[in-house]
Amino acid sequence: MFGGIFSLPVHLRKSGHRPIIADLEHAVADGLPHSTGENDLKGTTNTMHGVLARIQGPVLLWSLKVVLYFAGLCICGKIGWGSVMSMSSDLRDLFFYEAFLYYNPLLLVTMMVWLWGVNLWVFTRSGVDYAAVFCLGSDHLTHTEIWQCARWMTIIILTSMTAYLHLYSHGEVSLAALQPVLLYCLAVLILILPFGIFYASSRHYLLWTVWRIVFPMQAVAFSDFFLADFLTSMSKVFSDLERSMCRMVHHQVATIAWFEADSVCGSHSVAIPLVLVLPYLFRLFQCVRQYKDSRDVTNIWNAAKYLTAVPVIFLSALKYHVTPYTWTYIVQPAWILFGIANTFFSFFWDVLRDWDLSVFTRVFRFSKPNLCSRLLHRRRWVYAWVIGSNLILRGTWTYKLSSHLRNNYITVFVITALEIFRRFQWAFFRIEKEWNLVNKPHRTSHLHGRENGNEAEAEKLLVGSNQSV
Repeated sequence: MFGGIFSLPVHLRKSGHRPIIADLEHAVADGLPHSTGENDLKGTTNTMHGVLARIQGPVLLWSLKVVLYFAGLCICGKIGWGSVMSMSSDLRDLFFYEAFLYYNPLLLVTMMVWLWGVNLWVFTRSGVDYAAVFCLGSDHLTHTEIWQCARWMTIIILTSMTAYLHLYSHGEVSLAALQPVLLYCLAVLILILPFGIFYASSRHYLLWTVWRIVFPMQAVAFSDFFLADFLTSMSKVFSDLERSMCRMVHHQVATIAWFEADSVCGSHSVAIPLVLVLPYLFRLFQCVRQYKDSRDVTNIWNAAKYLTAVPVIFLSALKYHVTPYTWTYIVQPAWILFGIANTFFSFFWDVLRDWDLSVFTRVFRFSKPNLCSRLLHRRRWVYAWVIGSNLILRGTWTYKLSSHLRNNYITVFVITALEIFRRFQWAFFRIEKEWNLVNKPHRTSHLHGRENGNEAEAEKLLVGSNQSV
């Protein structure tokens, strides 16, 4: 593991080996019975000094990187906060909200990347072959590379946000307006860059999966509906991205032209519910496609689950287009009814279909146990926490889908972050279940072929078990 750092010299072999006996006999014959022990002690000391010298270098470098990283974050926070507080009180909240609108979607995406790295780290430690589940090649990103991407995303986004606030507070409005535009252009450029840099194969895999989600013209793979489920948790992110780009296109960045709620990029725009509903429609169409391919009625029920989110989104948006009486006595009761239905439908589907809680999960059973595995593996409180938090956060997610409740942007940001955390928890059990399904056909077909010698039937069982749910 450490590339030969701990390899022992010949004279440190166990006492039962012949070389050390020969050395002892030679030492006694020379009248130096203690020379071998002294040499052993000296050799051990030299070896340990060499090990420490080789370990201290990477540790010190890593510690320096961590210190510089958090120092940079503190500097950005200090400059940004000072810039906000230097504004006049009537503009402070307004433009802090605008800056928050431009940068909070990218910050939430970065949070998702950080947590996905944690998912992969746990899978690596517990022996769950996520590469086989997603049919990834040997050049797929590891958790270390995922965290490296997240670290650079954090640095770039916070630097751009700090520059935006600092420049605007000092009267450089045109330069301030340029910051989010440059950031969004850079993000799109890196994502679609055709050259073999910046993890090209992983970027192409992501773009190809998104294409298959938007246009489900062929059989739906596990990676397709897994990513689509993640997109439903980020529907608020896409809504804010749409409003941000709308203001950039209409040259409303660092202005108050968008402040009117009924403006083209205002909070009453009809584009908001349309963007919110798109991830649910994509997932619904995937379920229909899966039913067409497998004729499994379960997929119809799954499609109905996503269909219940559509009335929640559009009934909420109707508040700005109907009379107060109609909203209070007709639309709002229907919105509450569909919200409750969507919450409990989604919750029970998570627990009964997406997860397999019939046995203790092996996700947290690390090959080399540490504090994390001891706290989480085979602990009943883990299941109680996951089930309870999933129910609560499913309910709060309805709040986020409702445009008429999104006036407090800090509250909505926290709820969206909690939904991303819920999806992070969900991923552990969903991928583990798929991993068990991937392994089960191989074990079953092997035993069947060994007992009956019927390879054709074993192959049929293997193919039949690979159908996605």
